[in-house]
Amino acid sequence: MAEKKPLKITETILRDAHQSLIATRMPTDLMLPIVPKMDEVGYHSVECWGGATFDACLRFLKEDPWERLRKLKAGFKKTKLQMLFRGQNILGYNHYADDVVEYFAQKSVANGIDIVRIFDCLNDLRNLETAVKATKKEGGHAQIALSYTLGDAYTLEYWEKTAKQIEELGADSICIKDMAGLLVPYEATRLVTALKAGSKLPIQLHTHYTSGVASMTYMKAVEAGCDIIDTAMSPLAMGTSQPATEVMVETFKGTEYDTGLDQSKLSEIAEYFAPYREECLKNGLLNPKVMGVNIKTLMYQVPGGMLSNLVSQLKEAHAEDKFQAVLEEIPRVRKDFGEPPLVTPSSQIVGTQAVLNVLQGERYKMVTKESKKILSGEFGQTIKPFNPEVQKKCIGDTKPITCRPADLIPPQLDKFREECKEWIQQDEDVLSYALFPQVATDFFKYRQAQQKGVDVAAADKENKAYPV
Repeated sequence: MAEKKPLKITETILRDAHQSLIATRMPTDLMLPIVPKMDEVGYHSVECWGGATFDACLRFLKEDPWERLRKLKAGFKKTKLQMLFRGQNILGYNHYADDVVEYFAQKSVANGIDIVRIFDCLNDLRNLETAVKATKKEGGHAQIALSYTLGDAYTLEYWEKTAKQIEELGADSICIKDMAGLLVPYEATRLVTALKAGSKLPIQLHTHYTSGVASMTYMKAVEAGCDIIDTAMSPLAMGTSQPATEVMVETFKGTEYDTGLDQSKLSEIAEYFAPYREECLKNGLLNPKVMGVNIKTLMYQVPGGMLSNLVSQLKEAHAEDKFQAVLEEIPRVRKDFGEPPLVTPSSQIVGTQAVLNVLQGERYKMVTKESKKILSGEFGQTIKPFNPEVQKKCIGDTKPITCRPADLIPPQLDKFREECKEWIQQDEDVLSYALFPQVATDFFKYRQAQQKGVDVAAADKENKAYPV
């Protein structure tokens, strides 16, 4: 008889599930009442922070993301809390200096994060070093996530070798981050086997249901030795979110992978979130379109969010008839740009450049500043070299950098602190400002107005600055 190896579950309803389905709009007050019940389930971890939650808290919900984290930590007495961290980008879209990355990791762990999942859009491990070291220094669990993608260069040997390098870097575990739902079941068997051959670290799998294969992919991955899977409670599962927690728990029940999780406890949590799902459907926050299967994801290797972005770009340009041409141009641009995985921000950069190439009728006649940044090495090293002709046409005689991009960024923390000193009420405020200067400043004004008992809505309506 096979050795019993219970499967572990990371619950995503408090982060990626609502990020994927309802644009990260779940407020903290909706989360807190169910936390004690979630804490009793026995999850491996609950993913509840990072990704787009930080920006959405400040920008749309008028909440302090640090306060959310502290409140969740106070409620989760037994369960580890997990976040998503974009390497040298932290939670923003540009590279930051090492002192900012280190301070952010320090404050994340200090405020309640146990597991930090760290990834880079190019899988350039140099962009993860600082975040991994800083997380471990604070006593956190540093998990490196590999952005999964397809292409000539992404062989099983590549994945195996990368797993070995991740272990050597000092990470505590490896995650396969399949952001576009490209990993199909039998490929998952081969991939997990290759990662296990390259490293002894625990393997976690994160995918999305976008292409319709995710739960089958989980099954084959677990049979191949995957240790942990990411799932979402059923009211916010499926579609562009993750497979449903209850379904995966039932699937492995009575097998050597039995999770041991109690369906009656899960049922209570699902009942709690069910009315919220209905409310989101009614108010349009949850669009039924994102709940279906999008097979174009597999055909063109384009993440669901990127597809909708392309449609809106073409609509604005009154060029919807060019959709097919753009889909065909994306793989060509990706090849010119060194075959990067398509994940934030590389997906947006490749997609926008493909749109411009088609609309202009000449490839690279117009080039975005982000495309120039990629081709100048400012995002890091791609798995394959850039197309030299395209590089020359886009950046001319600019000499591309080959070092780790952050090596060229001087310390920034003191500068940020000076810029926002009038608003600082807690150490963490400087980090909110560093990542989103304008959005954070607006939030700080709002916070101060609330503390002074000013009618914020009225001040907004009259378009007046909040009293200081």
